[in-house]
Amino acid sequence: MNLRLGFSPCPNDTFIFHALLHELVQGPKVHWEPHLEDVETLNQWALEGRLDVTKLSFHAYAKCSQHYQLLNTGAALGFGCGPLVIARHPMTADQLEDAVIAIPGELTTANFLFQLAYPLVRQRKVMPFSEIENAVLEGRVDAGVIIHENRFTYAQKGLTKLMDLGEYWESETGLPIPLGGIFVRRDLPVDLKMDIQKAIGASVRYALDHPTASASFIQCHAQEMDPEVTRQHIDLYVNEYSADLGETGQGAVRELYAKAVNTGIIPLEPQDIFCPIYANDL
Repeated sequence: MNLRLGFSPCPNDTFIFHALLHELVQGPKVHWEPHLEDVETLNQWALEGRLDVTKLSFHAYAKCSQHYQLLNTGAALGFGCGPLVIARHPMTADQLEDAVIAIPGELTTANFLFQLAYPLVRQRKVMPFSEIENAVLEGRVDAGVIIHENRFTYAQKGLTKLMDLGEYWESETGLPIPLGGIFVRRDLPVDLKMDIQKAIGASVRYALDHPTASASFIQCHAQEMDPEVTRQHIDLYVNEYSADLGETGQGAVRELYAKAVNTGIIPLEPQDIFCPIYANDL
């Protein structure tokens, strides 16, 4: 059986999936067909249900929940790991209302958090996450929302942080921020979905137990090649919630959708979000 697997080329995803794709852990008897794409591309593909297993922004999932369920493993969720709003110089919230703000995708959780924090901003411009820093530096936009490894490089380029959207979320909820998760098609057999979930969990634990094993795989796909930045990226986004969302992680996901409905960002909360797990899993 062939399964199409989508994840981003960012270090946290390649770190997580290295063991699975290199058969270093046990998994279902399938052939994995990997697709490494920017998360917004994966978000758009999910609207069509194109992939069998895929990384998605939690914001995007609200628009394609009829196709997918969330696995309890592989997620990017935690404290101190949220997107940042940056600019060339300090700007007030009032100034941002009339500014042009670069966002890394309409369906990204970064965009959801930005709308939550700055509901009156009128002009948001979508561009690949890797281009936002330079767009701000060159004055093509007034400010930008950065994600992934860019949070470790913006200050070196002379840019200013206006807000940490993760800190904003944490102050509002006291919960870890759900950024992205791994989702599986609803129409796959239940036993297969649970086997996939177990295998990804094993791949996460292998990565955490053997942190240098995936170094070459990570570096051949990473945008930022500095090994220290890569390590900081992995340490920030791969944690206990990546191995198992648990009750706290699942609660944070539910809170995200409740707030999205309350603020009018989405019309309805997704139903039957979580994939079942074996009693002895995780």
